[in-house]
Amino acid sequence: MLPTENTATSPLTGQDFDHQFCKDVLAGLKATPKYLQAKYFYDATGDELFQQIMNCPEYYPTDCELEIFTQQTQALAEALIADGSPFDLIELGAGDAMKSTYLLRQLIDERADFTYLPIDISGHVINFLEETLPVTLPGIKLKGLTGEYFNMMGEAARISSRRKVVLFLGSNIGNMPVAEAEEFCMELRRHLSAGDRVLMGIDLKKNPQTILAAYNDAAGYTRRFNINLLERINRELNANFDTSRFEHYPTYDPETGSCKSYLISLADQQVELCDETITFNKDEYIFMEISQKYTIAEASQMGIQAGFKPMQNFSDSRNWFLDTLWLAV
Repeated sequence: MLPTENTATSPLTGQDFDHQFCKDVLAGLKATPKYLQAKYFYDATGDELFQQIMNCPEYYPTDCELEIFTQQTQALAEALIADGSPFDLIELGAGDAMKSTYLLRQLIDERADFTYLPIDISGHVINFLEETLPVTLPGIKLKGLTGEYFNMMGEAARISSRRKVVLFLGSNIGNMPVAEAEEFCMELRRHLSAGDRVLMGIDLKKNPQTILAAYNDAAGYTRRFNINLLERINRELNANFDTSRFEHYPTYDPETGSCKSYLISLADQQVELCDETITFNKDEYIFMEISQKYTIAEASQMGIQAGFKPMQNFSDSRNWFLDTLWLAV
Protein backbone atom coordinates (compact mmCIF):
# COMPACT_ATOMS: atom_id res chain seq x y z
CA MET A 1 0.00 0.00 0.00
CA LEU A 2 2.34 2.63 -1.26
CA PRO A 3 2.13 5.30 -3.92
CA THR A 4 2.28 3.91 -7.41
CA GLU A 5 3.85 5.93 -10.18
CA ASN A 6 1.93 8.46 -12.21
CA THR A 7 1.65 7.39 -15.82
CA ALA A 8 2.01 10.98 -16.99
CA THR A 9 5.33 11.96 -18.51
CA SER A 10 5.50 14.97 -16.20
CA PRO A 11 3.64 16.12 -13.09
CA LEU A 12 0.30 17.75 -13.88
CA THR A 13 -0.97 20.84 -12.09
CA GLY A 14 -4.04 23.04 -12.07
CA GLN A 15 -6.61 22.52 -14.82
CA ASP A 16 -4.52 19.85 -16.55
CA PHE A 17 -4.57 17.76 -13.37
CA ASP A 18 -8.30 18.31 -12.80
CA HIS A 19 -9.02 17.23 -16.38
CA GLN A 20 -6.90 14.08 -16.08
CA PHE A 21 -8.32 13.28 -12.63
CA CYS A 22 -11.89 13.60 -13.97
CA LYS A 23 -11.04 11.52 -17.04
CA ASP A 24 -9.46 8.73 -14.99
CA VAL A 25 -12.26 8.63 -12.40
CA LEU A 26 -14.97 8.46 -15.07
CA ALA A 27 -13.09 5.73 -16.95
CA GLY A 28 -12.84 3.66 -13.78
CA LEU A 29 -16.40 4.14 -12.56
CA LYS A 30 -17.92 3.48 -16.01
CA ALA A 31 -15.91 0.25 -16.37
CA THR A 32 -17.16 -3.23 -15.48
CA PRO A 33 -16.19 -3.93 -12.77
CA LYS A 34 -15.70 -0.43 -11.38
CA TYR A 35 -12.26 0.67 -10.17
CA LEU A 36 -10.32 3.75 -9.07
CA GLN A 37 -6.61 4.35 -9.65
CA ALA A 38 -4.55 4.02 -6.47
CA LYS A 39 -2.25 6.90 -7.43
CA TYR A 40 -5.06 9.31 -6.46
CA PHE A 41 -5.07 8.14 -2.83
CA TYR A 42 -2.28 10.56 -2.00
CA ASP A 43 -3.61 14.04 -1.49
CA ALA A 44 -2.67 15.87 1.73
CA THR A 45 -5.30 13.97 3.75
CA GLY A 46 -4.34 10.66 2.13
CA ASP A 47 -0.67 11.25 2.93
CA GLU A 48 -1.55 11.90 6.57
CA LEU A 49 -3.78 8.84 6.80
CA PHE A 50 -1.10 6.66 5.23
CA GLN A 51 1.39 7.85 7.84
CA GLN A 52 -1.11 6.76 10.49
CA ILE A 53 -1.49 3.39 8.79
CA MET A 54 2.28 2.88 8.80
CA ASN A 55 2.30 3.61 12.54
CA CYS A 56 -0.45 1.07 13.26
CA PRO A 57 0.66 -2.04 15.19
CA GLU A 58 -0.92 -4.24 12.49
CA TYR A 59 0.95 -2.68 9.57
CA TYR A 60 4.24 -4.56 9.41
CA PRO A 61 5.88 -3.89 5.97
CA THR A 62 7.55 -0.59 6.84
CA ASP A 63 8.97 -1.88 10.13
CA CYS A 64 10.22 -5.07 8.47
CA GLU A 65 12.10 -3.27 5.71
CA LEU A 66 13.39 -0.66 8.14
CA GLU A 67 14.83 -3.51 10.23
CA ILE A 68 16.70 -4.75 7.16
CA PHE A 69 18.09 -1.31 6.38
CA THR A 70 19.15 -0.59 9.97
CA GLN A 71 20.46 -4.05 10.94
CA GLN A 72 22.09 -5.15 7.67
CA THR A 73 23.28 -1.78 6.41
CA GLN A 74 26.92 -2.74 5.83
CA ALA A 75 26.03 -5.94 3.96
CA LEU A 76 23.63 -3.99 1.75
CA ALA A 77 26.26 -1.35 1.03
CA GLU A 78 28.90 -3.96 0.17
CA ALA A 79 26.48 -5.70 -2.20
CA LEU A 80 25.87 -2.45 -4.08
CA ILE A 81 29.50 -1.31 -4.08
CA ALA A 82 30.43 -4.66 -5.68
CA ASP A 83 33.83 -4.26 -7.45
CA GLY A 84 34.17 -0.67 -6.26
CA SER A 85 33.57 0.94 -9.63
CA PRO A 86 31.69 4.29 -9.63
CA PHE A 87 27.92 4.05 -9.90
CA ASP A 88 24.67 6.00 -9.94
CA LEU A 89 22.23 4.98 -7.19
CA ILE A 90 18.74 5.47 -8.61
CA GLU A 91 15.76 5.26 -6.25
CA LEU A 92 12.36 4.89 -7.92
CA GLY A 93 9.61 6.60 -5.92
CA ALA A 94 12.06 7.96 -3.37
CA GLY A 95 9.48 9.64 -1.12
CA ASP A 96 11.17 10.91 2.06
CA ALA A 97 14.09 8.43 1.59
CA MET A 98 13.70 7.45 5.24
CA LYS A 99 14.96 3.88 4.81
CA SER A 100 17.50 4.57 2.09
CA THR A 101 19.12 7.30 4.20
CA TYR A 102 20.69 4.56 6.35
CA LEU A 103 22.18 3.01 3.22
CA LEU A 104 23.33 6.37 1.85
CA ARG A 105 25.14 7.17 5.10
CA GLN A 106 26.86 3.77 5.04
CA LEU A 107 27.95 4.23 1.41
CA ILE A 108 29.43 7.63 2.29
CA ASP A 109 31.24 6.09 5.29
CA GLU A 110 32.59 3.37 2.99
CA ARG A 111 33.85 6.12 0.65
CA ALA A 112 31.89 4.65 -2.25
CA ASP A 113 32.06 6.68 -5.46
CA PHE A 114 28.36 7.18 -6.21
CA THR A 115 25.77 9.80 -7.08
CA TYR A 116 22.26 9.50 -5.64
CA LEU A 117 19.54 10.06 -8.23
CA PRO A 118 16.12 9.96 -6.53
CA ILE A 119 13.17 9.80 -8.93
CA ASP A 120 9.69 10.87 -7.90
CA ILE A 121 6.62 12.16 -9.70
CA SER A 122 6.32 14.86 -7.03
CA GLY A 123 8.49 17.94 -7.46
CA HIS A 124 7.84 18.77 -3.81
CA VAL A 125 9.43 15.46 -2.79
CA ILE A 126 12.51 16.06 -4.94
CA ASN A 127 12.89 19.63 -3.67
CA PHE A 128 12.66 18.34 -0.09
CA LEU A 129 15.39 15.75 -0.69
CA GLU A 130 17.68 18.22 -2.45
CA GLU A 131 17.33 20.64 0.46
CA THR A 132 17.58 18.22 3.40
CA LEU A 133 19.90 15.39 2.39
CA PRO A 134 23.03 17.55 1.90
CA VAL A 135 22.46 18.79 5.47
CA THR A 136 21.85 15.37 7.06
CA LEU A 137 24.40 13.58 4.85
CA PRO A 138 27.36 15.94 4.32
CA GLY A 139 29.33 15.08 1.21
CA ILE A 140 26.52 13.35 -0.67
CA LYS A 141 26.43 13.83 -4.43
CA LEU A 142 22.78 14.23 -5.35
CA LYS A 143 20.65 15.08 -8.38
CA GLY A 144 16.88 14.72 -8.11
CA LEU A 145 14.77 13.79 -11.14
CA THR A 146 11.09 14.70 -11.30
CA GLY A 147 8.86 12.63 -13.55
CA GLU A 148 7.73 9.16 -14.53
CA TYR A 149 10.09 6.30 -13.63
CA PHE A 150 11.27 5.13 -17.02
CA ASN A 151 11.43 8.56 -18.61
CA MET A 152 13.68 9.65 -15.78
CA MET A 153 15.79 6.49 -16.05
CA GLY A 154 16.40 7.51 -19.64
CA GLU A 155 17.45 10.92 -18.34
CA ALA A 156 19.77 9.25 -15.82
CA ALA A 157 21.42 7.31 -18.66
CA ARG A 158 21.95 10.57 -20.57
CA ILE A 159 23.45 12.26 -17.52
CA SER A 160 26.02 9.54 -16.90
CA SER A 161 27.35 6.34 -18.45
CA ARG A 162 28.38 4.90 -15.07
CA ARG A 163 26.90 1.62 -13.94
CA LYS A 164 23.46 1.84 -12.41
CA VAL A 165 22.11 0.49 -9.12
CA VAL A 166 18.33 0.80 -8.79
CA LEU A 167 16.36 0.80 -5.53
CA PHE A 168 12.67 -0.08 -5.75
CA LEU A 169 11.69 -0.44 -2.11
CA GLY A 170 8.63 -0.66 0.10
CA SER A 171 6.94 -3.43 -1.91
CA ASN A 172 5.97 -0.90 -4.58
CA ILE A 173 6.08 -3.86 -6.97
CA GLY A 174 3.18 -5.28 -4.94
CA ASN A 175 0.95 -2.39 -6.04
CA MET A 176 0.70 -4.12 -9.42
CA PRO A 177 -1.07 -7.33 -10.44
CA VAL A 178 1.40 -10.12 -11.15
CA ALA A 179 1.35 -9.81 -14.96
CA GLU A 180 1.87 -6.04 -14.72
CA ALA A 181 4.69 -6.51 -12.20
CA GLU A 182 6.39 -8.97 -14.53
CA GLU A 183 6.15 -6.51 -17.43
CA PHE A 184 7.45 -3.71 -15.17
CA CYS A 185 10.54 -5.80 -14.33
CA MET A 186 11.12 -6.51 -18.03
CA GLU A 187 10.85 -2.81 -18.83
CA LEU A 188 13.24 -2.05 -15.98
CA ARG A 189 15.75 -4.50 -17.46
CA ARG A 190 15.44 -2.82 -20.87
CA HIS A 191 16.63 0.43 -19.27
CA LEU A 192 19.72 -1.21 -17.74
CA SER A 193 22.99 -2.65 -19.02
CA ALA A 194 24.60 -5.98 -18.16
CA GLY A 195 26.27 -5.67 -14.78
CA ASP A 196 23.80 -3.13 -13.38
CA ARG A 197 22.00 -4.06 -10.16
CA VAL A 198 18.51 -3.77 -8.69
CA LEU A 199 17.50 -3.99 -5.02
CA MET A 200 13.81 -4.91 -5.05
CA GLY A 201 11.54 -4.76 -1.96
CA ILE A 202 8.96 -7.57 -1.88
CA ASP A 203 6.38 -8.42 0.77
CA LEU A 204 6.35 -12.17 1.40
CA LYS A 205 3.43 -14.55 1.82
CA LYS A 206 2.75 -15.30 5.49
CA ASN A 207 -0.09 -16.11 7.87
CA PRO A 208 -3.25 -14.80 6.14
CA GLN A 209 -4.55 -13.23 9.34
CA THR A 210 -1.36 -11.19 9.69
CA ILE A 211 -1.71 -9.87 6.15
CA LEU A 212 -5.43 -9.17 6.36
CA ALA A 213 -5.04 -7.29 9.65
CA ALA A 214 -2.44 -5.01 8.05
CA TYR A 215 -5.06 -3.79 5.57
CA ASN A 216 -7.97 -3.71 8.02
CA ASP A 217 -6.48 -2.10 11.15
CA ALA A 218 -8.60 -1.92 14.29
CA ALA A 219 -8.35 1.88 14.46
CA GLY A 220 -9.98 2.18 11.03
CA TYR A 221 -7.25 4.19 9.32
CA THR A 222 -7.22 1.94 6.24
CA ARG A 223 -10.98 2.29 5.88
CA ARG A 224 -10.67 6.08 6.14
CA PHE A 225 -7.78 6.01 3.65
CA ASN A 226 -9.99 4.30 1.06
CA ILE A 227 -13.05 6.45 1.81
CA ASN A 228 -10.88 9.57 1.54
CA LEU A 229 -10.52 8.98 -2.19
CA LEU A 230 -14.29 9.37 -2.55
CA GLU A 231 -14.10 12.50 -0.40
CA ARG A 232 -11.29 13.83 -2.60
CA ILE A 233 -13.45 13.26 -5.68
CA ASN A 234 -16.21 15.20 -3.92
CA ARG A 235 -13.83 18.05 -3.05
CA GLU A 236 -11.97 18.36 -6.31
CA LEU A 237 -14.51 17.22 -8.90
CA ASN A 238 -17.68 18.56 -7.22
CA ALA A 239 -19.10 15.06 -6.90
CA ASN A 240 -21.72 14.02 -4.35
CA PHE A 241 -20.64 10.65 -2.98
CA ASP A 242 -22.43 9.82 0.29
CA THR A 243 -19.51 8.02 1.91
CA SER A 244 -21.71 6.56 4.64
CA ARG A 245 -23.23 4.38 1.91
CA PHE A 246 -19.94 2.64 1.10
CA GLU A 247 -18.11 0.00 3.16
CA HIS A 248 -14.41 -0.85 3.13
CA TYR A 249 -13.82 -4.55 2.37
CA PRO A 250 -10.32 -6.09 2.24
CA THR A 251 -9.60 -9.64 1.09
CA TYR A 252 -6.54 -11.89 1.00
CA ASP A 253 -6.13 -15.09 -1.03
CA PRO A 254 -3.28 -17.16 0.44
CA GLU A 255 -3.08 -19.27 -2.73
CA THR A 256 -2.38 -16.43 -5.14
CA GLY A 257 -0.92 -13.98 -2.59
CA SER A 258 -3.34 -11.30 -3.77
CA CYS A 259 -4.50 -8.82 -1.11
CA LYS A 260 -7.18 -6.50 -2.48
CA SER A 261 -9.28 -3.64 -1.13
CA TYR A 262 -12.78 -2.76 -2.28
CA LEU A 263 -15.49 -0.26 -1.44
CA ILE A 264 -18.93 -1.89 -1.42
CA SER A 265 -22.07 0.08 -2.24
CA LEU A 266 -24.57 -0.44 0.59
CA ALA A 267 -27.57 0.65 -1.49
CA ASP A 268 -28.83 1.34 -4.99
CA GLN A 269 -27.62 4.88 -5.58
CA GLN A 270 -26.49 7.44 -8.10
CA VAL A 271 -23.51 9.79 -7.94
CA GLU A 272 -23.07 12.99 -9.95
CA LEU A 273 -19.56 13.91 -11.08
CA CYS A 274 -17.95 15.64 -14.05
CA ASP A 275 -21.42 16.37 -15.53
CA GLU A 276 -22.25 12.67 -15.64
CA THR A 277 -24.34 10.31 -13.52
CA ILE A 278 -22.81 7.07 -12.25
CA THR A 279 -25.22 4.36 -11.07
CA PHE A 280 -24.34 1.89 -8.31
CA ASN A 281 -26.32 -1.23 -7.52
CA LYS A 282 -26.58 -2.43 -3.94
CA ASP A 283 -23.54 -4.66 -3.15
CA GLU A 284 -21.69 -3.50 -6.26
CA TYR A 285 -17.99 -2.91 -5.59
CA ILE A 286 -15.25 -0.48 -6.56
CA PHE A 287 -11.83 -2.12 -6.78
CA MET A 288 -9.42 0.21 -4.97
CA GLU A 289 -5.97 -1.37 -4.80
CA ILE A 290 -3.87 -4.51 -4.72
CA SER A 291 -0.98 -5.44 -2.43
CA GLN A 292 0.52 -8.54 -3.99
CA LYS A 293 2.55 -10.97 -1.86
CA TYR A 294 5.17 -13.45 -3.14
CA THR A 295 7.26 -16.37 -2.02
CA ILE A 296 11.04 -16.04 -2.31
CA ALA A 297 10.95 -18.57 -5.17
CA GLU A 298 8.28 -16.54 -6.99
CA ALA A 299 10.29 -13.36 -6.54
CA SER A 300 13.41 -15.03 -7.94
CA GLN A 301 11.51 -16.39 -10.92
CA MET A 302 10.11 -12.94 -11.70
CA GLY A 303 13.65 -11.56 -11.77
CA ILE A 304 15.00 -14.41 -13.90
CA GLN A 305 12.31 -14.13 -16.58
CA ALA A 306 12.94 -10.38 -16.77
CA GLY A 307 16.65 -10.90 -17.52
CA PHE A 308 18.18 -10.68 -14.05
CA LYS A 309 20.21 -13.10 -11.97
CA PRO A 310 19.19 -13.20 -8.28
CA MET A 311 22.37 -12.57 -6.29
CA GLN A 312 21.55 -12.10 -2.61
CA ASN A 313 18.51 -11.97 -0.34
CA PHE A 314 18.06 -9.78 2.74
CA SER A 315 15.16 -10.61 5.07
CA ASP A 316 13.95 -9.31 8.42
CA SER A 317 14.15 -11.50 11.53
CA ARG A 318 10.62 -12.88 11.02
CA ASN A 319 11.16 -13.56 7.29
CA TRP A 320 8.11 -11.46 6.48
CA PHE A 321 9.79 -9.09 4.01
CA LEU A 322 12.45 -9.46 1.35
CA ASP A 323 14.93 -7.06 -0.22
CA THR A 324 16.39 -9.07 -3.07
CA LEU A 325 19.44 -8.09 -5.12
CA TRP A 326 19.30 -8.80 -8.85
CA LEU A 327 22.13 -8.55 -11.39
CA ALA A 328 21.28 -7.55 -14.96
CA VAL A 329 22.64 -10.28 -17.27
